[in-house]
Amino acid sequence: MSRPDDADTPPYVDVEAALRDEFAGVHAPATVTRCIEAAHYGALEVAGGAHRGLVERIARKHLEVLALVAAEGGWPPMAEGARATRRRRG
Repeated sequence: MSRPDDADTPPYVDVEAALRDEFAGVHAPATVTRCIEAAHYGALEVAGGAHRGLVERIARKHLEVLALVAAEGGWPPMAEGARATRRRRG
């Protein structure tokens, strides 16, 4: 059953709050928001629906992978290095 204020609440506000807390100090809030948006659209395309639990799991995986890459020193330095290499070759 929906509550009267449900129409005014963004669909994943609780997911976003939980993931922002979970990844505080690792990712900026904007990164969390982008991962939730990407998870939403990915779920729609692949699964045909974007229920809260699925979006949360996908977004969490995105954030975990980004954190792993960053911890290994691959991001953003990897992107900068790749651009420098392309400039030298070109």
